[in-house]
Amino acid sequence: MTVAALSTYIDPRSEAFRRNLADFDERRRSVAEARGAALAGGDERSHRRHAERGKLTARQRLALLLDPGSAFLEVGQLAAHEVYEQPVPSAALVTGIGVVAGRLVMVFANDATVKGGSYFPLGVQKQLRAQEIARQNGLPCIYLVDSGGVYLPLQAEIFPGPNTLGTIFRNIAEMSALGLTQIAAVMGSCTAGGAYIPTMCDETVIVRGNGTVFLGGPQLVKAATGEVVDAETLGGADLHTRVSAVADHYALDDEHALALVREIVARNPGPRLAEPPREPSPPKYDPAELAGIVSAGLREPIPAREILARLLDGSELAEYRARYGTTLVCGTGHIGGYPVGVLINDGVLFSESALKAANFIELCVQRDIPLLFLHNINGFMVGAQYEAEGIAKHGAKLVNAVATARVPKFSLVVGGSFGAGNFAMCGRPLGPTLMAMWPSAKSTVVGAEQTATVMALLRAEQLAKQGLELSAEEEESIRRPIIEAYDEQSRPVYFAARLWVDAVIDPVDTRSWLTLALAMAATSPRQDTQFGVFRM
Repeated sequence: MTVAALSTYIDPRSEAFRRNLADFDERRRSVAEARGAALAGGDERSHRRHAERGKLTARQRLALLLDPGSAFLEVGQLAAHEVYEQPVPSAALVTGIGVVAGRLVMVFANDATVKGGSYFPLGVQKQLRAQEIARQNGLPCIYLVDSGGVYLPLQAEIFPGPNTLGTIFRNIAEMSALGLTQIAAVMGSCTAGGAYIPTMCDETVIVRGNGTVFLGGPQLVKAATGEVVDAETLGGADLHTRVSAVADHYALDDEHALALVREIVARNPGPRLAEPPREPSPPKYDPAELAGIVSAGLREPIPAREILARLLDGSELAEYRARYGTTLVCGTGHIGGYPVGVLINDGVLFSESALKAANFIELCVQRDIPLLFLHNINGFMVGAQYEAEGIAKHGAKLVNAVATARVPKFSLVVGGSFGAGNFAMCGRPLGPTLMAMWPSAKSTVVGAEQTATVMALLRAEQLAKQGLELSAEEEESIRRPIIEAYDEQSRPVYFAARLWVDAVIDPVDTRSWLTLALAMAATSPRQDTQFGVFRM
């Protein structure tokens, strides 16, 4: 079915469109500021010292490593933004999915201009997230190592618990055992526990003069044994390629090291970027209009089909049960020539829409079609009538289907995403392959206004038991801080900084982002789905 312009279409000349666009541009600017800080990396002094050592920056290294002109899907670009007392752009680590020698790979590049490339807690979590994506999608991994190791003041958050630093090494070992090639290039410091990254990889390159690998650096050696030794003698490229065999290949400089890595990738197995099964075609409607279509106020509806008309190839959707459960639109289409099953909210979730979606997911799993969830949801309908009709068990069927479907699942918050509605639409706890937000999106367990109202009502009930009334001033003192905190914590940059989503993407870039994601999905290992028990 062709998705046509509907009566809810917002005319670009209308006041509503201009208001939406102005609101969106403001939110877009806040994302752009955070992105600018991430792309810049460390301060000017750090960059200057880095260059004086003959070293390329993390992003310069990636530009030489990746195939010229190929797409790069960055994961966790805004990680650690304004989280720590000191700036740690991108958590001192650049990660993402790219193409090297025609093969899809996951790359990890320490940014030594940021705190010497030290691992902060979010840097560890970012590396673990990227490794998780690589494992799920059968991607080889390339580690461009240049790190001072653990940021010691926060070691308690990095070292001892589960899913911390040691899990990085476990993942390397397990992925190597699965046949997913693990490659390292030591381009700077690699010390203490970090030394296990290159030594556990299948093949390792080390750069003359700058690359060093040792379990204990010169200062630690002197403190522990009294021995005085310089870094190059202790763990440099000559030692490790000629004497210890800690590394396999000797590189003259960064450029040479990256060329060697490309050669290693070329002669090892790995998935090639899959051609789309049908010729891609642009939407009939301009994706640039999306910023004006997305409502400035979350209480205003966002016309679901207008979103799809600007994302899907040819603006075409084969809609599933169009007349049933109408508050959730389901159907199949293509993006960039790749097939996709789409679920997008067009109102609150009722039992009928939950049942329709669960059934649609079953069909996509049976046909091996990836799923795309587009969130704009307050949650499930509440009230005595709906509880009596079993909305809880019908919603649980949808959550069950989302959680257990073993096809690639991509999750994008375009409007609001609240409470159980977030879970039903494949929020982060439900295991999406990749998840992103638009700059205008928001997500919390409950809306700010609802939370503030509930807390004020609770206080009023407490006072009523004492024969007192809640004054307007006291009610405002309860409501204001809740609304302000929720507003800050619901924003995309806040989510991305804590790795609750993998990216914040602009509507005009969404098709490109999804095209590369679906291309990756086309090569990912197939898995059998076993649904849980659906309560009937």
